[in-house]
Amino acid sequence: MNKTIHFLLPAVAGLLVLSSCGKEKSEITNWNYNDAKWGGYEKVDYAGQATGPNLVLIEGGTFMMGVTEQDVTYEYNNVPRRVTVSSFYIDETEISNTHYREYLFWLGRVFRAEFPQVFWDAHPDTLVWREELAYNDPYVEYYFRHPSYNDYPVVGVTWTQANEFCKWRTDRVNEGLLAEGKYLELNVNAYGDDNFNTEAYLLGQYQTGLLKGKKDYSPDAADPKAGRKIKMEDGIIMPDYRLPTEAEWEYAALGLRGNQIEENEMITDRRIYPWNGSTMRYPNTKERWQQGQMVANFKRGRGDYAGVAGKLNDNAIVTAPVVSYLPNDFGLFNMAGNVNEWVQDVFRPMTYMDMDDMNPYRGNKFETRVLDEEGNVAEKDSLGRIRYRAVEDAEVVDRRNYKRGDVRNFVDGDSISLAEYRYGKNTLINDQARVYKGGSWADEAFWLSPGARRYLDENLSTATIGFRCAMIRMGGDVSNETPGGNQFKEAKKVQKASDKARKKSQIK
Repeated sequence: MNKTIHFLLPAVAGLLVLSSCGKEKSEITNWNYNDAKWGGYEKVDYAGQATGPNLVLIEGGTFMMGVTEQDVTYEYNNVPRRVTVSSFYIDETEISNTHYREYLFWLGRVFRAEFPQVFWDAHPDTLVWREELAYNDPYVEYYFRHPSYNDYPVVGVTWTQANEFCKWRTDRVNEGLLAEGKYLELNVNAYGDDNFNTEAYLLGQYQTGLLKGKKDYSPDAADPKAGRKIKMEDGIIMPDYRLPTEAEWEYAALGLRGNQIEENEMITDRRIYPWNGSTMRYPNTKERWQQGQMVANFKRGRGDYAGVAGKLNDNAIVTAPVVSYLPNDFGLFNMAGNVNEWVQDVFRPMTYMDMDDMNPYRGNKFETRVLDEEGNVAEKDSLGRIRYRAVEDAEVVDRRNYKRGDVRNFVDGDSISLAEYRYGKNTLINDQARVYKGGSWADEAFWLSPGARRYLDENLSTATIGFRCAMIRMGGDVSNETPGGNQFKEAKKVQKASDKARKKSQIK
């Protein structure tokens, strides 16, 4: 018996009590589930969270977060400390020019006529390729649009633009899932606020193209066979795509899973880069052409971005395709080099002093939905999204877990922060400074270490920063296909087998 299942059985004994007619019953009331005659409370047989497009499941755990290279500048930035990261999903590759152009195409079709600024504000800044003493003008004109660069990482995108892309992707994935399941008619002619928004749909504010959905067990249903809209409880709607936190990104980049033999090796054995060893070249491999080649796209030294003609050792003077070089042990491409990547966090240099050791993150600015005069969720805005407002400090005075609505500068405080960082005078650190990591085609090897970190204002962009998306893993921390991965489902199987054996023995 699987150890996880064995551990759960005492807690779920009697979990499934089946009536003679085959209806599943509540273990605490003995009322039928999914039965209009018994009130109509619904409970789905859920197989576990599915993996979204381009995502890879990263099984969480504890690791040593922080610098793995020598702190040559003595900044004490990202000092090593042990933390735990919950399981999550992250993109296998960086977001490419094709992916981002798909986003712009949709924005142009839906908003350009009525809200042209939404469309234009989403465009990457192609002028980031310009330099005062270099000739990069062809990249300005061609890098984002020309099909030769279709599968290359998008650059010139701000942190704010990357977040908007994540929101758009969430809605398109969920709209596609509902359309494929015949719960929603795909509306490619939606304009303005009539476009599909996941949250608006779940709150009953999106009505276009509704089709017959799940069977309605409500006693008040006029026609149970007519179906009902999909709910969160059905497990069909996927969670939000978002930028990964710094801790998630660093954990995924290190890819220590391939080194794990004993439990403590995941903690004590640290890598400088997302591969073993301290060199930047492939070791001896079966593929002779690969031996001695660079393992990532980076700058070797002054004036050397790719090597010598006829023997280009990384085959990329600027960026490389998003599927290049060998993936790390999680199966992720270009977690070092190619382009830096935005993460969610607000930057502070002394992170080890004040961060939680469970899913550490700085950047919370809590919001709540806008309500109307009757206390209901207010009508969606002109772009089809549910409206939010900032949480006021006075609203949380009685809470124990947080006391402020905006905690981006928590612990270092407003007055101390201004005294220490002196934004615009001594530093460029403020609450809009966002972390980026990973190193790029224009960076030397030091910055390819997952623990290295830099920052930039959330509304600025460069030719060396791109991004990839992440998503929370809900329920079990391991894959659904792993024994015990869906613990509830596994326990249910064991319980059914136990009930069957007990009934068989009673007959005898």
